[in-house]
Amino acid sequence: MLTFEYMKPGYQQTINEALKHWHSSEKGLSPDDIRTLQKQYGKNELQTPEQKSRLTIFIQQFKDVMILILMGAAAISFIAGETTDGYVILVIILGNALIGYFQEYNAEKALRKLQQMSAQTTVVIRDNQHIPIDAAELVPGDIVVLEAGNIIPADGRLLTVSALKTEEATLTGESASVEKKTTPIQEDKILPADQRNMVFKSTIVSNGSGTMLVTATGMATEIGRIATLLEAEPEKTPLQKRLQTFSRQLVVVVLLLCIAFFGYGLYRNEPSLTLFLTALSLAVAALPEALPAVITIALAQGASRMVKHNALIRKLPAVETLGAITYICSDKTGTLTLNKMTVEKVVPAEGKDNLLLHALLLNNEVRFNADNVLLGDSTEVALARYALQHGLTRDEALTRHPITDILPFDSNRMRMATLHPYDTKFILLVKGAPVKIAETLSPLYSDTKEALLQQNRTWAREGLRVLFYAYTILDTKPESLTEALESNLDFLGMAGLIDPPREEVIAAITQCKTAGIKPVMITGDQPLTALAIAERLQIIAPGDGTALTGADIMELTDIQLREKVKSVSVYARVSPEQKLKIVRALQQEGQLVAMTGDGVNDAPSLQQANIGVAMGITGSDVAKEAAHMILLDDNFATIVKAIKEGRHIYDTIKKFILYVLSCNLGELLVIFFAPLLGFAVPLLPIHILWINLVTDGLPGIALTAEPTEKNIMQKPPRPPKENLFAGGLLPRILLTGILMAIAAFVLQYIAVSKGYPILLQQTMIFTLLCLIQLGNALSVRSLDKSVLSVSLFRNPLLLGVIVVTIGLQFLLVYVPFLQPIFKTTALPLEALRDTVIVAITCFIAIEMGKWVTVRLRA
Repeated sequence: MLTFEYMKPGYQQTINEALKHWHSSEKGLSPDDIRTLQKQYGKNELQTPEQKSRLTIFIQQFKDVMILILMGAAAISFIAGETTDGYVILVIILGNALIGYFQEYNAEKALRKLQQMSAQTTVVIRDNQHIPIDAAELVPGDIVVLEAGNIIPADGRLLTVSALKTEEATLTGESASVEKKTTPIQEDKILPADQRNMVFKSTIVSNGSGTMLVTATGMATEIGRIATLLEAEPEKTPLQKRLQTFSRQLVVVVLLLCIAFFGYGLYRNEPSLTLFLTALSLAVAALPEALPAVITIALAQGASRMVKHNALIRKLPAVETLGAITYICSDKTGTLTLNKMTVEKVVPAEGKDNLLLHALLLNNEVRFNADNVLLGDSTEVALARYALQHGLTRDEALTRHPITDILPFDSNRMRMATLHPYDTKFILLVKGAPVKIAETLSPLYSDTKEALLQQNRTWAREGLRVLFYAYTILDTKPESLTEALESNLDFLGMAGLIDPPREEVIAAITQCKTAGIKPVMITGDQPLTALAIAERLQIIAPGDGTALTGADIMELTDIQLREKVKSVSVYARVSPEQKLKIVRALQQEGQLVAMTGDGVNDAPSLQQANIGVAMGITGSDVAKEAAHMILLDDNFATIVKAIKEGRHIYDTIKKFILYVLSCNLGELLVIFFAPLLGFAVPLLPIHILWINLVTDGLPGIALTAEPTEKNIMQKPPRPPKENLFAGGLLPRILLTGILMAIAAFVLQYIAVSKGYPILLQQTMIFTLLCLIQLGNALSVRSLDKSVLSVSLFRNPLLLGVIVVTIGLQFLLVYVPFLQPIFKTTALPLEALRDTVIVAITCFIAIEMGKWVTVRLRA
């Protein structure tokens, strides 16, 4: 086995040191070395999450606490001989599991379709021969040949470069191409974005060529290291946490009530079997059996609506979480911006408009493929595209001024020169960094040079990348182009480029602010660029705020960072680990965070965030795997639509909880206090189960079709720690439950006073509670408005369900073969009249109670 002693990082090593360290040479590795290294390092592949089987996805649907409680209730029903109850509960559990299973499975299937994985080949030098191999077979020490357009197959130290540039946005978040060099860098602990003599797996060669020494493969690469950050368990959503807490509390309350009831009955010497069955009735009355199903259906419907708006939800609970988001932390490149360098400003020297256009088109190394698509460095492609859009053609420009020689760009000169015939002479066109071009201008420009550089600084503050152009006329063609020719030049003009913001993002950010959500930009770009883009997007006001850099974050303790994140809106030059730290710091401050991004560098923070949002078109596979939601159109504005949907769903769930718990409380009070008041048991387990599953369930499902409130995006996000009963829900539940119980006792008193048998009394109470609950469904459509002020026809599904449910209730009461199953008897006209009158009276009282609680809360 080959062994490697510890040495300084690859970017600090000279070429000879790097080759020696990896036991390689410019001729490459020998076959024996390769076999040994392949055994030692394995395949050059990233470990991908194992795809869940259908069975695993299905089984996971049964982990919810409420589902486990219902399974216990079903078991008790079978033990007590109430098999009908047991089977009905099992059907509900199975239906709930199937809904969740199909949503998650279909989302996973859609994700697999989005992924476009293909085998990658690369050219290596082995035993002094150039051979193509599968990139998975690379090992540390291999020498790889790089050409424009190549996807870099591993991390490596550059050995040779010829105008080599790479696009590293997927790793670093920086939109501009990075010029590469081979000289060692002496600084310590620098980010990959600043390691200019290194290249990294999955980035792209945008220009030039070179060779690299492979220094890391597979999970040891920068991308692999980021992938290891994805191993943390995903956080539970706010709704999952609230329901889990609620379910545990409910179990404790139910057990205490049942034990108290059973103990009191034994104290009164009542039959233990009767007591047990009544205690079971109490348990069934307390458990909101339809709650998991209705919540799952509400989430599934929301997810379905979101797909129509190009947002793919991978996990159902994520739908609701969107509604609680307080921060959206967004990567800049490709998310807030187009990830497409664009020329925004061009200022030619006086009378040189046409010559400057020719320089934009010709002074570069852009190539045209067979489909006439421009290939090359993103900045140069943008410059050439600008010239083409302003009337030039490639053929016309080359005919008039063919390129006869090129002096490539390099990091020392920071310029590029091209030579062209110019009438009977030759013209040297030069472009480069403003300061470097200014150095080459003739003495005639001594008075104007500072003004030109000041214009550069002004544009730079606007986030533009500025290039100067200059030229000189040569009488004869030089034997070769040299740096010496780049002197005494005339100024030709200047161009400013930017990766422009997406048009729809500004409106989306404005909506976020209106909704009380703070947008934050996190990018690998330079601070000046980040601030300029943030101003354009209206994330910050012009001149308001500074960017916190990765270097700044390294100096902060965790506590200091937690304090800092409260006021910072722009982060620049940050590493993937630092993105993760920012998201965690916000979460530790009690914020619910959505993180958007498309690159591999975004994946850890996407997973850590309460909602990770990946780009479906430009997003990397790793980012999509880590995300909770995928934007199929890569449109930031889609997130705002999803947040609106999430808020709507949470409102719907709160309405259903008010609806179902108020009824359950009414049933509980009726069963618990009826014996104490001297009444016979008014409800049997099958009655309660029917009310909880059908009378609760069907209108509950219909409530999910209730339209979104008009002002939902003008409200602030609900507090992350807000419980399910905030906003006056608990008083409403208590008042409605008490009113229902009083109505039941009044009706049973009337039935007893008229000498009705127990079965008839139970049927009357059963029907009464069903009717009141249906009226309650109309009442909870608005949490603070009267039923009369909300159009009955706004939700036709609910009206239809109410009619159907009333029909089903009367079938149970009046159809002879159903009576023994549901333990009912036909209601005489007088008993039906009394039942309906009490139900209407109770409904009016519930509406009055709503009016009172809303006024008290205000």
